[in-house]
Amino acid sequence: MRFTDKVVLVTGAGTGFGAAIAVRAAEEGADVAVHYRGSREGAERTAERVEALGRKAFLVQADIAEHEQIRRMADEVWSHFGRVDVAVNNVGDVAREQMSWRDITEESIDHVLAVDIKGTLLCTHEFGDRMLAQGGGAIVNIGSTVVARGSARAPQYAAAKYGIIGLTKSYAHALAPTVRVNVFAPGFMETEATLGREDWKTGRAEKLRDATPLGRIPGPEELAGTALFLASDDASHMTGSFMVADGGYNMIGA
Repeated sequence: MRFTDKVVLVTGAGTGFGAAIAVRAAEEGADVAVHYRGSREGAERTAERVEALGRKAFLVQADIAEHEQIRRMADEVWSHFGRVDVAVNNVGDVAREQMSWRDITEESIDHVLAVDIKGTLLCTHEFGDRMLAQGGGAIVNIGSTVVARGSARAPQYAAAKYGIIGLTKSYAHALAPTVRVNVFAPGFMETEATLGREDWKTGRAEKLRDATPLGRIPGPEELAGTALFLASDDASHMTGSFMVADGGYNMIGA
């Protein structure tokens, strides 16, 4: 129960990893602000799961590629709960539909960078500013282990996730010592979206499992608690950090 009576805001909490983080936060005692852009039905399901655990849920919609919508979202959440103790910036675009670097388009580059870098930066900016005013808080930006190996499939995705590390370190300096800002980098996860990919169904999953020392690809529920560790009191001396949970696949050296 690391978040008893605290308020946790999770972006992209209607589906996948965001939904798993929101529910895990509620399991550990938090009330949860459930953000979504287009998946209202998914967000409503997440909110129902939060409330079934005896916690409060608040739905908020915004496109995090637009600053004004982020500012409105923050205003709505702070107005509803009065404070936010933890913000998890989970929203990101992985250019999932792109199967080769040869298929890259300027539109895809612009969209991925706008969501992953601009959106995460502005969320960190707006949430961090309000946390400073309230006297404390923790922000967890969801990165990726793609920064360790690059992506021949989608270079724009790897570039965007590198950008998240830079903005996290910058705001870790800017908001210290009142607000901590860290990156959690999960490896491959078997989300519903991943399981539906053609390359996943035609051999890629087996190859990745074989190359992972722990021998399996987890679902999002297994990693949700690990992401929230960075927002807990157990991580009170961590800021500007990049924490990996990938079953040993990338084996990043010191």
